[in-house]
Amino acid sequence: MTPKFLMTRRAPVWLLSFMLAFAAVGLVQAQPVAAPAVPVAAGETPMAAASPAMAVPPMATPLLTPPASESLANPYGMRSVWQQGDLVARTTLLLLALMSLLSWYFIIAKLLAQGRLSAQAKAAKKAFAVADALNKRVEGLDKASPFRFIAESALEAARRYYSLAGQVDMNSWLSQDIVRSVATLQMRSQEGLSVLATIGSTAPFVGLFGTVWGIYNALVTIGVSGQASIEKVAGPVGEALIMTALGLAVAVPAVLGYNWLVRRNRVTLHAVKGFGSELHTLLLVEIDKSQRAGAASQAA
Repeated sequence: MTPKFLMTRRAPVWLLSFMLAFAAVGLVQAQPVAAPAVPVAAGETPMAAASPAMAVPPMATPLLTPPASESLANPYGMRSVWQQGDLVARTTLLLLALMSLLSWYFIIAKLLAQGRLSAQAKAAKKAFAVADALNKRVEGLDKASPFRFIAESALEAARRYYSLAGQVDMNSWLSQDIVRSVATLQMRSQEGLSVLATIGSTAPFVGLFGTVWGIYNALVTIGVSGQASIEKVAGPVGEALIMTALGLAVAVPAVLGYNWLVRRNRVTLHAVKGFGSELHTLLLVEIDKSQRAGAASQAA
């Protein structure tokens, strides 16, 4: 079942990050720009110097610039983020990369494990469709198959039943053992899903932390340099936006993979429970036949 914290509405992380970025850019654009001073010659009044500027300027011939042959490289890419980032920014990048690797590892590993379990379920269904003794059907299963583990555990429970001296009925005894084996398999099938849930819920906030830190660096750069130009803050603001994008890129596959794997797990466990129910019935029929044969031999 999907955890409740994945179903609750989260704060719009991307909206907060873009608001912070635009606030930093707004500080740059709000700085007044002084008009260039007009040079005044010696012995000339400012009005005289400005009078030529009031005259109608001559028509200038437009210069046609040839198109650039090569496109300029983006100076604010991932390499720039790593080179210009401090220890906190690099640690955040490494943490997001580690979370992404873990999520994809568990997604692929769980997909392979679920596919293998589905194939083993089909093989167990085919083996139990043969009209042979129950022991031969169990021996026909693969030794690494969890279905063989469930069947062998149930057979061992049936052998140990006679040592109970009739204190518990056979039906309840076998049912408890099969349910316990199915529960063990269910716990093993859910390994790794909690990691995906954790990554999907925390990765956006790790990216938001990188965003806030990038905006902080942009404001510090403005204060230290004393020049509120876009060149001074483009790097830190771009770094902040990249952190937000990376956080979302890590979280979205983890959440989608978690929901997909949980659904596939539910389908596979339904097949396991069906096998346990069928095994329980076959064991009761086998025990009833053996008891009738023993009673007939004693009567003869």
